Amino acid sequence: MTSRFSKWLGLVPVIFVLLWSTGFIGAKFALPYIEPFNLLFIRMLMTIAVFALLLLWFKVPLPPLHLIKHQVVAGLLIHGGYLGGVFAAIKWQMPAGVTALLVSMQPLLTALISLGLYRQRLGKLQCLGLALGFAGVVLVLSSKQHDGDLVLTWPMMLAAIVALLGITIGSLYQKRFGGGVNLLAASFIQFSATTVLMAVLTYSFETQVVDWQWPLIATLMWLVFGLSVAAVLLLLFMINEGESAKVAAYFYLVPGVTAVEAWLLFDETLSIIAVAGVVISVVGVYFTIKPQGKSAK
Repeated sequence: MTSRFSKWLGLVPVIFVLLWSTGFIGAKFALPYIEPFNLLFIRMLMTIAVFALLLLWFKVPLPPLHLIKHQVVAGLLIHGGYLGGVFAAIKWQMPAGVTALLVSMQPLLTALISLGLYRQRLGKLQCLGLALGFAGVVLVLSSKQHDGDLVLTWPMMLAAIVALLGITIGSLYQKRFGGGVNLLAASFIQFSATTVLMAVLTYSFETQVVDWQWPLIATLMWLVFGLSVAAVLLLLFMINEGESAKVAAYFYLVPGVTAVEAWLLFDETLSIIAVAGVVISVVGVYFTIKPQGKSAK
């Protein structure tokens, strides 16, 4: 039984990467019909309704106030900053694959912050892995620039930077201060805080005009149940159970998966150089998460 459970746990990162990558694709599908902050506001409302039902079903109580405060901060960073930045960048015509690539700088940024603040030492293989992952991302990005398919503007770049900082700092904050809270309760609190933020943003800067077509409705359902429920629970689980640098390394795999999905669905280019970059990133992730030294025995 323990062996089977361990095998299932080994699949968690794979499932997470597959689910997380579809968020960029979902944004590409939905945003022709709705503004980004309004989409996230509606998505958050639906998501907190789902988690409220789950809390009632499993009879999970909310944590004390001092723990709630930490979940609010983590939620505003992980969901508010990250999702708001990603959806705004894609709305401003940044390709889904490129958005995923820029945000995937998270592992390197996480490692640097962890080294400076928490003294989390990285082995030689982990350092090599992070460097390879970064090189792979740069290679994919440069291939798109060489193909002439990439036109970057300051608004989309700033949005992507906000997303990168949000997911990086939010994950570290959750690891440092967000432990000891049931995952369902933590998700409910985080999404509730993000709902308020998105309400402020959409009613301050958008028109709330929505073209309710089936592609939008279907995408919204997937974003709620596939991403906000399944993928986020997996992310919080990995953050609580793993080292910051190792968990972040899985984000190096997201751009490659997203690039393939965007190539299949939207005809975004996928050159040989880009494929090579994806392979290098995969090797980098392997080195980063590989057990090292005595722990490998």
